[in-house]
This record gives sequence, structure tokens and C-alpha cells, in this order.
Amino acid sequence: MHVLDAAATRRLLPFDALLEAIADGFRSDCEVPLRHHHDLPNDEEEDASLLLMPAWWRQGYGGVKLVNVVPGNAARGLAAISASYILFDRATGEHLMLVDGGELTARRTAAASALAARMLARRDSRTLLVIGAGRVGRNLPYAYRAALPIEKVLVFNRTVSRADGLVADLRADGIDAALCTDVVAGIREADIVSCATLSKTPVIRGAWLAPGQHIDLIGSFTPAMREADDQAIREAAVYIDTEHAVVESGDIAIPMASGALRQSDIAGTLAQLCRREIAGRSGPQEVTLFKSVGSALEDLATAALAYRHTLASAKAGPA
Repeated sequence: MHVLDAAATRRLLPFDALLEAIADGFRSDCEVPLRHHHDLPNDEEEDASLLLMPAWWRQGYGGVKLVNVVPGNAARGLAAISASYILFDRATGEHLMLVDGGELTARRTAAASALAARMLARRDSRTLLVIGAGRVGRNLPYAYRAALPIEKVLVFNRTVSRADGLVADLRADGIDAALCTDVVAGIREADIVSCATLSKTPVIRGAWLAPGQHIDLIGSFTPAMREADDQAIREAAVYIDTEHAVVESGDIAIPMASGALRQSDIAGTLAQLCRREIAGRSGPQEVTLFKSVGSALEDLATAALAYRHTLASAKAGPA
């Protein structure tokens, strides 16, 4: 069985190929059961959780992501989340590859957002604002540049030093990047705003948006979290990655509860966009908004791509 650490996972998942692999995944016939969530009780600290996210194709590959969430690790100086992905042969059940789950998740999350933007943002979008300089946020500029002609990247983060670090890394890679210290000004300047935070209150407000923008919301993965206010939701054509977003994300659930958004207002899903069942952006002045919560299908498509690239490298031999 092949084992990929974080560095190998990054190397084997270039964003141009990853966008296409995820698009192909959404066009395929894939079985994606509901996520399994198990509580792991603790006596002397906050309970831990075990998450299992399986998916499989009828032929080819299947896989499962295993995630341990241990809030008590903060006191130990350890990461709260540990994740791994196991890819298996659909016909034989043989385990083929063990992949670093954190790196796989970060790259497929950024790639799915960029894939949606390729179909929803204006094709002449050149300025990207990234809100949140964490693990996913650091991947977003590279994913978006694989999808659209992004020339300038602005970075806003509550902790300025983290934004500074990302800006420096982007510049070292030859990307025109700048620190954003005023989120309102940054939103008004950007063609695309991609938000990857853990906020429970809106970071993006409809009053700050301009015609023709594309808004990408990544961070809210519980009903209590949100990154955009009701006005932003009302003013935008809203798309979601999967129907799970309606119940899992406060960015959709809260405005639905307030009446700012109805089920019939949701313009479509990422699968419908990839299959060309819906058209996407209606014109250059429309504000579009994409909300993702992630899918085990994306994990499977990503791991399968890494495996195919591993086999190709082994066949090619040393350079």
C-alpha cells in the first residue's frame, strides 16, 4: 500500500488536474452515504469525536476519510484534528493508498471553490480577496489561478501576522499579493471574495458588495456559523455544493429560518453546474454566491487522482 505524507500529497495534486478530477467526480455516478459521526466521551476534558466519510464508485475506487476531533489537544499543544484517507479497490477491497487527510481536505476544498468560480464568476475576474489565512486560505490563490486569470491577491486575516506570512509566500512565488487591513475596502475592490474563517457572525455584508462580484463561502460548517449576512444572501444568486449545505451551514440555514432565503431561491448545486444541467451566471452585473460544506465525493476524486499520479510516477521511474 502506498503512503503519502503531506508533502507528497501536495506534489501529486496540482490544481489544474485537481479541478478537472473533481468536475469529473460530480459528473459520475458515485454513492455518497451520510457522514458517520460518533461521540467519544471523556471524563476530564471535552468529548472527542470520530467522523467517517465514505464514498465509492460502482467500478474503480472507493474510499473513506477518518477524522478524529480532540478539543483537549489545545492544552497539549497538539492539533485538534487528525485525518487520514484510505483509498481501496472497488472490485477486490484491497487498500491501495493511505493519504494525509488534512492536506487532501485543504486542497480539494480550495479546488471545489475554484471550480465553482470558473462557472459562476465573471470570466474577466482578476482580483481575488482571501479572507482567512489558515490552511485552506493558503491554498485558495493557487486554486483560483488555475481556474481564472487572477492577477492580484489581497489577503485579510484577523491576526495580521498570518496574513503577512501568506502575502510573503505568494510574492515569493511570483504572485502580485498585498495585505488587506480594511475588509470593507478589500471587498469593494475585489472581483471575487473567498472567505475561509471560523466566524459565527457575518464577515461579509450585502451593503459592501458591488455588481458582478462572486462570493465564495467556505468556513461555516455548523448551523451556528456564518460568514455572510442576510442582505448578501438576498442580493446574490445562491449556489451550494450539495444539499447538505441547507442543514449543515448557518450561511444557508439561518437566512432560511429568517425568511431571507427560500429553498426555491437556491439556484443549483455544483453537480448540476458540472453536468451543465443549469447555466450558472446570467450576466456581468449579477452577484453570485457559492456555499460549500464539502463532500466525500470530492475526497474520493482527489485521492484517486493522487493514486493515478503515483502509478504514473512509478512507471516513469527516476528522472
